Amino acid sequence: MAAVQEGKGQSGEGVSAAIKMASSKPFSAFERLVAWRYLRARRREAFISVIAGFSFAGIMLGVATLIIVMAVMNGFRTELISRMLGMNGHIVLQPIDSPLSDYPELAKKIAAVPGVTMALPIVEGQVFASGRSVGSGTGAIVRGIRADDLVKIPEVANNIKAGDLVGYAAGDGVLIGQRMANSLGIMPGDSISLLAPEGDVTPMGTSPRIKAYKVSGIFEVGMSEYDSGIIFMPLEEAQLYFNVEGIVQNIEIFVQHPDRVEDLREPIETAADRQVYLTDWRQRHQSFFSALQVERNVMFMILTLIVLVAALNIISGLIMLVKDKGSDIAILRTMGATSGAIMRIFFMTGAAIGTVGTFAGVLLGVIVCLNIESIRSFFSWVSGTVIFDPELYFLSQLPAEMNVSETLSVVIMALTLSFLATIFPAWRASRLDPVQALRYE
Repeated sequence: MAAVQEGKGQSGEGVSAAIKMASSKPFSAFERLVAWRYLRARRREAFISVIAGFSFAGIMLGVATLIIVMAVMNGFRTELISRMLGMNGHIVLQPIDSPLSDYPELAKKIAAVPGVTMALPIVEGQVFASGRSVGSGTGAIVRGIRADDLVKIPEVANNIKAGDLVGYAAGDGVLIGQRMANSLGIMPGDSISLLAPEGDVTPMGTSPRIKAYKVSGIFEVGMSEYDSGIIFMPLEEAQLYFNVEGIVQNIEIFVQHPDRVEDLREPIETAADRQVYLTDWRQRHQSFFSALQVERNVMFMILTLIVLVAALNIISGLIMLVKDKGSDIAILRTMGATSGAIMRIFFMTGAAIGTVGTFAGVLLGVIVCLNIESIRSFFSWVSGTVIFDPELYFLSQLPAEMNVSETLSVVIMALTLSFLATIFPAWRASRLDPVQALRYE
């Protein structure tokens, strides 16, 4: 009998020694085994498992939402910039001392500046356009541009949906956007009537000018602002229509690197060799893109709260797990496990929820971003409403562009919050008194 008790004592001492040796190494196999065991809840621990599941789902959805929203806002900004800059010059040159009557020579000089891709003389004016549909009409902007220059703008020349540029090149046709054509009921070959407020001067005063033009082609660039409100007209005809024969209002300059337009100001002014006023695309759209940046930052801060709430769920779940496993912790401590080992066990338990939830959220976010337009179309079909109306958001499709650095920042932020959330419950577990825990067992 004594031998049996002695054997049991030796066996207990051996287990304690093994536990003490295993737990002396940080994040050892023993600690990982216990942490994994605590992640698998039994039937009587189902409530704790539910809390852990909600924590996992919260972190996954929070990370995915952050990635999706940031990607959509990045895509929105990129699409707007690319299409705005594709249709409009990166730098606009306007005269100060005298009208631009020497625009052919001036445009050639500016186009020869290193870094400048093209310089396009432009005549621009507001009109009221009407079609063959009774009662149809809309405000529009006429942009007079040479046919050779229009071909250099791929956003227009490569997106002719109906008709062609033959009539435009011959000087007796205009180009209109797809949305304008639909609202006015116009097809290629039809006529569009344009009413300009500043027309001919008569003894009775200035009378509006009304003239009909044949529609040579219909373009669609994907931005409702341009597809519904821009009319391209041959430069010479636009000069006649707006009573500015022989001059242009400005010269739009396109450059190779739009983000470095400031470097080209001085060379362009030198090439112009006259007093000119230059404005770049950042100045013209400063308030718009500043508002986009502010909205993007605010959305990031708001959506971060979702991840923070999920991290708080990890805290509550681990505190309940520590309370439920009090006797187990006491037994491990009496068998040789150090307080540091107990802390690491519960740290790994909570960190596992945060880590797996974070990477699951990244995977979900990537999948949604890659199929964002299909998902939008599906929900539009299910709800019977238009989601992301092009009339409001200027784009015909919902864009999404993931940024690697932003995605990494989201992952780091989520992991940091998850790890910080596990420190307090793990510390409480390590400070548990074995005597108090086993007193009522």
